[in-house]
Amino acid sequence: MSERLGAGRYLAAGDRPASTVTSVHESTTVDGATVRGVLATVPGARTVVCLMHPRQDLTHHPLVPLLLRAGAAVWTQHTRSVNNDLNLVHEQALLDVAAGQAFLRSRDFDAVVVLGHSGGGTLFAYYCEQAALAPADRISTTPGGRPTGLADAEMPLPDGAVFLAPHPGQGKLLLACIDPSVADETDPLSVVPDLDPFSPANGFADPPAHSRYAPEFLERYRMAQRNRVARIDAVARAHVVRAAEARSVAKAGGDATQRRRSLAPRILTVFRTDADPRTVDLTLDPSDRPYGSLFGRRPDLINYGLVGFGRLATPEAWLSTWSGLSSYADFVRCAPGVEVPTLYVELTGDQAAFPADARRMIEALGATDLTTAKVRGLHFGAAISEGEPTGNELAAAEITEWLGGRFKLA
Repeated sequence: MSERLGAGRYLAAGDRPASTVTSVHESTTVDGATVRGVLATVPGARTVVCLMHPRQDLTHHPLVPLLLRAGAAVWTQHTRSVNNDLNLVHEQALLDVAAGQAFLRSRDFDAVVVLGHSGGGTLFAYYCEQAALAPADRISTTPGGRPTGLADAEMPLPDGAVFLAPHPGQGKLLLACIDPSVADETDPLSVVPDLDPFSPANGFADPPAHSRYAPEFLERYRMAQRNRVARIDAVARAHVVRAAEARSVAKAGGDATQRRRSLAPRILTVFRTDADPRTVDLTLDPSDRPYGSLFGRRPDLINYGLVGFGRLATPEAWLSTWSGLSSYADFVRCAPGVEVPTLYVELTGDQAAFPADARRMIEALGATDLTTAKVRGLHFGAAISEGEPTGNELAAAEITEWLGGRFKLA
């Protein structure tokens, strides 16, 4: 296996059926954004499966050819924040989903099924929750206080939902892996020693040895993580309030200085966000997962690098997406509103949604027609061990069987 820090994160997709017809489409959201999607169809397909992620391009997701071979059409769509989540506001992403769902309804498929992998799971859980509500009952303002526009959007409810290795939401995910030992938010190397997860004094062991953290340390650590997120929330809210005040003055006839102040961006830099103790202490919520995080086999090094969740964000994006205390994009919060027929597929080697997380998410789902399955695989669908089927292949078998029992496939 490669020793690169991020090895195994990106997987190649297989070949699509020769009969596949692919087309690219643009839609305009209710607030005027343009979003793009790719529709891949095979002859006779009457059910379309939709893959989206709030910030990633899933056009070449490894499940696409597997679903096409099973006789489903596949829709892969971008949000307006694809490959750049600096200003990712989840409520805007819901408007993007809505535009794609409305387009698919115009194509006259018999059934539209959403499939949320990883962060796409919470995106679609949030969408299903809001789409099932009367427009007046939908969330009206973002966590940062801006109007969402959800009440004005056409939000077609899907006919079914599949969740593949969903994590608890980007905010909840970050809440579990943010490093609370940062002593100074302006210094990426600053450390509070008794909270340092990568200190031998606190239970860390240099790899390949596995770490062992004491319950008392973990209790302090988890509380300190919440405290750090709360501090960043306070900074974000202060920026949001100042910008709103400047906008108010500008609208009341203020001069150009006030207009500039209302437009000037504030960017939060969040250091060290790859520090979940479960990634290096495999006795915590044990599973088939290997040592290491989603980003690679050395969280103790990756944590100090450029890569990581929520590293740069506007105050609005932080509160809407990355704050585990403020974001509404929380799978467990949204799940009771997911009442369409649902399949939940857990990957037993998942490094983002651990077994206890999966249990909470499954228990929260509101669907009476609920099917669950576990297959061996890592979070992005790779095989756990060399020579065995990939998690994507095993998951595709579960998904196509479930689809075939409820919807028409070619």
